Amino acid sequence: MTRPTNNAHRRYFVDAAGRRVLIGLTCEETFEFERLDSKLVLDPAAGQAEPDGREIWSAAGEQRWLELYEKHEGAWRTWKVQHAPTNP
Repeated sequence: MTRPTNNAHRRYFVDAAGRRVLIGLTCEETFEFERLDSKLVLDPAAGQAEPDGREIWSAAGEQRWLELYEKHEGAWRTWKVQHAPTNP
């Protein structure tokens, strides 16, 4: 894990209700993204596992995580461009 620095951008902002939200996502989408990101979303019907014993994500969970990630990442790139320091 990397340590935060004073010049590192944060990917979260605080919304009007005081909740931490990922740039480009709603509060609900942030919660969903973090839930999907923090653990594997399992498909009980699949019953598959990697050779090391880790269970495989369901296709739906993986696809939803990717959709939310791409939405956030696009907004994050835009935010960085808009907030880039200008050289005099």
